[in-house]
Amino acid sequence: MHQKLVKSFTINGKSKSTLTNYSRCLAHLALHYKISPEFLDKEQIDDYLFHCKTLQNSPSESFFKHTVYGLRAVYKISEMNQRKVYLPEIKQDKSLPEVMSLKEVKKLIQAPKYLKHRLMIATLYGCGLRSYELCALKLSDVDFDRKTVFVKKQKGRLDRYVPLSDHLARGLKKYIATEKPYVYLFNSQVTDNGNPLPITVRAIQWVIKENRSKTGSSKKITAHTLRHSFATHLLESGLNLIALKELLGHVRIETTLKYLHVCNTGSSKKYSPLDLLYNK
Repeated sequence: MHQKLVKSFTINGKSKSTLTNYSRCLAHLALHYKISPEFLDKEQIDDYLFHCKTLQNSPSESFFKHTVYGLRAVYKISEMNQRKVYLPEIKQDKSLPEVMSLKEVKKLIQAPKYLKHRLMIATLYGCGLRSYELCALKLSDVDFDRKTVFVKKQKGRLDRYVPLSDHLARGLKKYIATEKPYVYLFNSQVTDNGNPLPITVRAIQWVIKENRSKTGSSKKITAHTLRHSFATHLLESGLNLIALKELLGHVRIETTLKYLHVCNTGSSKKYSPLDLLYNK
């Protein structure tokens, strides 16, 4: 079944990260029953999903969601579409993103001891990257002459160029000269028979977890918080929504619109009537 999923995802151009998430959750399901998921009946699926929701140390909501989506993919490639109607509906998350202030971002970038870690955080924020996009960045993707970073299509199926700030460029040049990474911009400490491997998403998560307390912020800071902050700060500085959509690599403008609810500038600038009352 896994090979069928790999073939389907490859043909349809779906991201490797999505395939990894689906496969991981389906593997847990298969181990639970010791049988491949396509052979499970509705009652067994319902029992497992109930188990996921009610267990004291239950998996995360994303684990539950990826299990359902993974089952839908399995039913589709197995031509068992009638079973999809029995799966629970996954409601779209409409919560607004957490956004850091400029001061908090600066503190986070300055927090790590090692230059490599500081630049990993700075590149995430400065280019508005997803974690796996940072992992996949190669040295050849960074153009210091044109001041651009090439982000190869993965999620969203869109290649894109994002600006490379002068400040980030100076830091990367120093890092490349001293650390001498090869192939990937940020190499892992392990290799595959001498061949370079990129850093992992888990490594990025570790760097941020180790340093977020140093910002003095009580916000839940993750790698994606930096991407949300990148988008919000650009909108607040006057960038138009269409340009932001292209920088973020969104397929649909509706995905980008959520940042209008977060930014505090222009006609969207929010204020309290207390200011009107006491500023007179």
